[in-house]
Amino acid sequence: MPPNDRVAIVTGAAKGIGEAIATRFLEAGSAVAAFDIDSAALKAAVERFRQKGRVIAIEGDVAREEDVSAAVRRTADELGRIDVLVNNAGIEVPGRLPDYSSADWDRQIGVNLKGAFLFAKHVIPHLAGHGGAIVNISSVHAFVSYPGNAAYDASKAGMLALTRTLALDHGADGIRVNAICPGYIDTPMMDEWLATLEDPDAAMRQVLAVHPLGRIGKPRDIADAVLFLASESAAFISGAFLVVDGAMTTSGH
Repeated sequence: MPPNDRVAIVTGAAKGIGEAIATRFLEAGSAVAAFDIDSAALKAAVERFRQKGRVIAIEGDVAREEDVSAAVRRTADELGRIDVLVNNAGIEVPGRLPDYSSADWDRQIGVNLKGAFLFAKHVIPHLAGHGGAIVNISSVHAFVSYPGNAAYDASKAGMLALTRTLALDHGADGIRVNAICPGYIDTPMMDEWLATLEDPDAAMRQVLAVHPLGRIGKPRDIADAVLFLASESAAFISGAFLVVDGAMTTSGH
């Protein structure tokens, strides 16, 4: 099925990587259900999306099952079907574990991992039988760790385990499930991280120095990879992890 026959749900679609993914699907002719918890950012993004194609905006929390189930029902009702799920919504709450509260941990795992579980649970019945695809946005943090990121790293590594199991359990239903592991990407989340540092410019120079390609990624780099994995060009790819990091982790960083 070519991309222009598809309906995709994209979580965390209001900005950053999610906005780029939604835009890329619309450019390919797909309809998109854009899901996000940030109502103001979602409203602004959807105004831009509407210039490119058919889109509906759905506000909600990926960690609340009632929000997720309602979003899936609305997508099927208003757009007619569901072919692709992109579990992109994510947050990063850094901190060493002795300083971490149970609420911090629960929120980090809830958004990054439980949210992917809930959307997959409710979308899979709609994907079965017609070549549906799920693309989970994990991170290079699933393979390499940095100080003060235990909860984030655990959530992203867990997403890879979830990807493998879903690919095994639902291959017979014709559903392919893959994950993308971005490295440093120029997004609002990265800007927020840099703003916490004493010398953001020095930190950015260090980041660039460990990228053999000489730059960090752009949201479009991830969006193009998602579109590929959701397309028939990837018809025999399932249970795979695609690292999109400009060879950063290959270089040992």
